[in-house]
Amino acid sequence: MSTPATSPAPAPAERKKRTITEIRASKQTGEKMVYTSVPDYTSAKWAELAGVDVAVVGDSLAMVAHGHANTIPATMDMMVLHAQAVRRGAPNTFVLGCMPYQSYHTVERALQNATRFMQDAGCDAVKPQGGKSQAHILKAMVDAGIPTASHIGLTPHTVATFGGFRIQGRTADAAMKILEDALAIQDAGCFMLEFEAVPARIAELISKQLEIPTIGIGAGAGCDGQILLSYDLLGVFTDFKPKFTKRYANLTEVAVAGLKAYVAEVKQGQFPDADHSYGVDEGEFEKFAGMVERRRQF
Repeated sequence: MSTPATSPAPAPAERKKRTITEIRASKQTGEKMVYTSVPDYTSAKWAELAGVDVAVVGDSLAMVAHGHANTIPATMDMMVLHAQAVRRGAPNTFVLGCMPYQSYHTVERALQNATRFMQDAGCDAVKPQGGKSQAHILKAMVDAGIPTASHIGLTPHTVATFGGFRIQGRTADAAMKILEDALAIQDAGCFMLEFEAVPARIAELISKQLEIPTIGIGAGAGCDGQILLSYDLLGVFTDFKPKFTKRYANLTEVAVAGLKAYVAEVKQGQFPDADHSYGVDEGEFEKFAGMVERRRQF
């Protein structure tokens, strides 16, 4: 009996979703946690197959998936829709939903919108932005039983107050403010915090003062884990490349080459060929052709 040229690949073993306890414990165990921001079902599926610890539904999707200039236009409806897709794509991965602009500026609004992430989208935790000034809101979320993280350093929701996307914590006073924000986040009961665009040595020293793990994006290797946007690291989004992003693939180049080949084959009449078309029983075709001919004559 002949053997098929190719056999179906075995289904991947079901992975065990990381837990809040494991994420917290990574601070003591020294395990580097890997986060990646994924905006859709397919990229979430890739992240799970690759063994990413935490799939983040970041409001950066307003830029990479919707073409906006910044994250401000992201809405809760938009975020929940994308989070639902990510949850379906990565059922065995910890999913962290990022709360969009002005979705958490009061305790009532924060609880309402965080609940949507948890209840409607099936997220495992949520992440607003801010430190000391947001500590009362962070604490209210934690006290309500919502696993909560936060984001400090360069916070995209308040980027206008920084005068643009600028590195934060370059002076001793600015670095001390970041430390105070980090301690406030920890005291509020958050299980993790993210540093963005902070000098590596500053982020590392602040990390050493904390009991909760830190995740860095543009904050050096001294953090307890790292996060990058999947569309950045895979070369899907190419409008610009942040300094802190390393390209591990260039999917846009591959995709454009494939599309160019498709365009050329269609223009030249090479696609679709017989291998990519459906056949019909010869007798049925002849019968149909006869019916068409008779119809034409009347």
